Amino acid sequence: MDALSIITLAMGAAWASGINLYATVLVVGLLGTFGLVPLPDGLSVLTSPIVLTVAGVAYVVEFIADKIPGVDTVWDAVHTFIRIPAGAAMAAGATTGLGEDYMVALALLGGAAIAAGSHATKAGSRAIINTSPEPVTNWAASFFEDVLVVGGLLLAIFKPTLFLVFALIFFLAALWLLPKIWRGLRGLYRRFAGKAGPEAIDDQGPGFKLSSLDRNPD
Repeated sequence: MDALSIITLAMGAAWASGINLYATVLVVGLLGTFGLVPLPDGLSVLTSPIVLTVAGVAYVVEFIADKIPGVDTVWDAVHTFIRIPAGAAMAAGATTGLGEDYMVALALLGGAAIAAGSHATKAGSRAIINTSPEPVTNWAASFFEDVLVVGGLLLAIFKPTLFLVFALIFFLAALWLLPKIWRGLRGLYRRFAGKAGPEAIDDQGPGFKLSSLDRNPD
């Protein structure tokens, strides 16, 4: 793999791990297993049958948990301590082929930051979506995330330049969205903690609305 391919693989694996770690392991591991892409030595462990089996079982569990409002938020909270370190490790493993220790160290830090960004966007968005009483929006978001992870990884591996454009758009959107998610979550906390009434949501600024649940006093 050339340097650009290695860098985009590192970025793509870290980004995807922040959204769905187990799908990331399956996609990268299976591509390496079937010889569709030469994996760097640091990621060759992903082709292990044991690793793929564990990732497959965990993916099925996550696939179900991710469709249940409330359960998905708890799952995301727990995986804050799993996805971000795993994303950092994936990025570091992908760059071992560059042969420079400082590059691996930079990839480790960068991978953690990228995974943290994608995880925060996913987890925060789903927490806001869960304020809606109907499950369809939650299911649609979950399926969209699965497609996004697979599509993004394939771009990172087979179309590095397109992935860089995709990643730029994603993180620009995340920079715009994350402050709104934070204000919304803070409003929800105030609402359910009983520290303020429905006006706690109204002062979150223009362009951000929650469901009617937040407008009905207890």
